[in-house]
Amino acid sequence: MNKASNYLTTEKSNYKSKDIDKKTTLEVLQIMNEEDKKVAYAVEKELPNIAKAVDKIIKSFKGGGRLIYIGAGTSGRLGVLDAAECPPTFSTEKDQIIGIIAGGKKAFTEAIEGAEDDVDAGRRDLENINLTKLDTVVGITASGNTPYVLGAIEYSNSVGATTVGLCCNYNSKLPELVDIPIVPIVGPEIIAGSTRLKSGTAQKMVLNMLSTASMIGIGKVYNNLMVDLNPSNQKLIDRARRIIMEATGVDEDTAKEYLKLSKNQPKVAIVMIEANCNYDEAVKSLNKYDGSIYKAIKDNNTIIQRR
Repeated sequence: MNKASNYLTTEKSNYKSKDIDKKTTLEVLQIMNEEDKKVAYAVEKELPNIAKAVDKIIKSFKGGGRLIYIGAGTSGRLGVLDAAECPPTFSTEKDQIIGIIAGGKKAFTEAIEGAEDDVDAGRRDLENINLTKLDTVVGITASGNTPYVLGAIEYSNSVGATTVGLCCNYNSKLPELVDIPIVPIVGPEIIAGSTRLKSGTAQKMVLNMLSTASMIGIGKVYNNLMVDLNPSNQKLIDRARRIIMEATGVDEDTAKEYLKLSKNQPKVAIVMIEANCNYDEAVKSLNKYDGSIYKAIKDNNTIIQRR
């Protein structure tokens, strides 16, 4: 066992899963389930820091900056996944949220040996996307000591970007390097050192919070509806219609009509219906109020009252 395992909880042996290889299938699953229950509580303790990170991400978005996830192995894949899901869910710009993984795209499906140990590669990968001080960079590593991620964060700090560190060990280097550390302590894995388990689950939960809460903060959600989704297939077209119906109370035919009039933009359709305005007026108001449907509707209703 290496030196790191002496102080990194993610590398320690879990006494609750001793002799797990002698358990029945159901017993194995029960142990996993009991350990997984601890993850949400570990994330809960980090909510104040997660909130700080979200506020910084929103500031980046409103200032023309980006959210950039960077990691290696499982951590990198989770960042790439979260970034990839934002355009269809929230109609984000292609490069507004970026996921970078050590070893490049191939590493998403294959293990690239040694990629995570290249401290200079993290810097180079951020240079390749022209990192600026307007961006927020989230370094993701379960151990908190991955050289690739540490190099990326050090470079981000030198540029003046906001840095966030997501790891699962206090006694590691990453929390000391970043502006905002997020450190859910999930304890030893049921298979010692297999951080794709509880650590990966905790990271996924935090990434969900960072992206979703940030999208809410820039007006991508109305009530609890994903009003900025991109209806790029039949399933999403049907969902867009249901969103319009739920948000405005119109029937299905009306929702279908306004989805077409809004050029397949549910958010615009909702403003058109609720404010009784045309496409151009709805878009103008949404742009004026940074995508806020509430304010856009109020603005158009005020204009109508003045006429």
